[in-house]
Amino acid sequence: MIGYVFLNLAIMLILLGVLFYMNKKHISFTKRVFTGLGLGIVFGLLLQYFYEPQSDAIVKSVDWFNIVGSGYVKFLQMIVMPLVFISILSAFTRLKLTSNIGKISVLIIGILLGTTAIAAAIGITSATVFNLEAVQIEQGEAELSRGDQISETYGTIQDKTMPQQILELIPANPFLDLTGARPTSTISVVIFAAFLGMAYLGVKRKQPEHAEFFAKIVDTLHSITMRVVTLILRLTPYGILAIMTKTVATSDLDAILKLGKFVGASYVALIVMFLIHLLLLTLAGLNPMVYLRKAFPVLSFAFTSRTSAGALPLNIQTQKQLGVSEGIANFAGSFGLSIGQNGCAGIYPAMLAVMIAPTVGINPLTPSFIAMLIAVVAISSFGVAGVGGGATFAAILVLSAMNLPIALAGLLISVEPLIDMGRTAVNVSGSMTSGILTSKITGDLDKQQFSQESSLEVEAEM
Repeated sequence: MIGYVFLNLAIMLILLGVLFYMNKKHISFTKRVFTGLGLGIVFGLLLQYFYEPQSDAIVKSVDWFNIVGSGYVKFLQMIVMPLVFISILSAFTRLKLTSNIGKISVLIIGILLGTTAIAAAIGITSATVFNLEAVQIEQGEAELSRGDQISETYGTIQDKTMPQQILELIPANPFLDLTGARPTSTISVVIFAAFLGMAYLGVKRKQPEHAEFFAKIVDTLHSITMRVVTLILRLTPYGILAIMTKTVATSDLDAILKLGKFVGASYVALIVMFLIHLLLLTLAGLNPMVYLRKAFPVLSFAFTSRTSAGALPLNIQTQKQLGVSEGIANFAGSFGLSIGQNGCAGIYPAMLAVMIAPTVGINPLTPSFIAMLIAVVAISSFGVAGVGGGATFAAILVLSAMNLPIALAGLLISVEPLIDMGRTAVNVSGSMTSGILTSKITGDLDKQQFSQESSLEVEAEM
């Protein structure tokens, strides 16, 4: 068995070497990301063919692969909170958002919530067209165990009213939120940074010399933070290779085949929602193909890593490549981590509600049920964590508000990772779409930058 592990590690090192060689030959970042994705899928399938998904050889090999894959994700998560904080604060010190910050915030949040409502309607339609019902899924040990965990989680939030949940967004201890300790930490950091920014503007009017000194400190910290982001982003092709290899190698193909209809219905809904994003950009007079090309690296990372928070640095960089100002890009990216996630907080809980409703004698196709479900999904999308598990949290909130059995949210546990990959990519796409549309509406979008052929190239910034 040890020999097989060494063989697998040797192959992984060779593949990583291929990506390193491509980098030395100055092959574009996007092509290297695509190559890492493809190599990961092929290598993962080969591991599936030669070993069982839970065999010791796979488990031990993946444990080593995680040094590259999970290590890369941890580096990204490491920089998320500093990036959110310093970028929003620098937007004030650089006078980029101060004149219409209220309008920008309302637009971004409005677009996120509006697209989440649309996503809920798409989820309802997909579950109905595919005739999905909870009774069609056999509950095994894994499903029952997952249901118990969800019930326990619900016990920690069931006594909180909507006003109390809104209060959770306010940073009572900003230093705690800078650690990302709470599901709403990102929004809380945004609020804290905005207060500091407004305080800076007040000081600038009365004590300009102090404000100038503070602005220089913020500008220096911003430059250093962005340098760290660039260094981490250069690791993206390697991280995607390792993450995709692990995902494919450890997937339960039998469960995927058994629940193929549910997986298919989920991806149909996710694809339709992504097409809605492209349609919105088209209606705004923007070329959706340009968006597709430039967004590919961040969407492929979100797909493989299943973390919207980890994708934030790539998200912001991509928006800037698409002509969005740094301030709006940071607001859209940051808000998108905890508000209006189209995949996790929109499509997924809506589909679950339609599937589960018949088990308690409720007709999910009545206009009143549909209208209430869409409204509940949109409202509940506040404060959903941008890391793995956010979809479960959103489902708990929606199912409890609709008086549906919470534990049944664990029915799709065996195919959850596969579905979550698509959900996360749609979340990130929705976040970027809100930033682009907000820039277009406010007249802030650099159309020349949007149309340029260049895509995300982190080496150019080194």
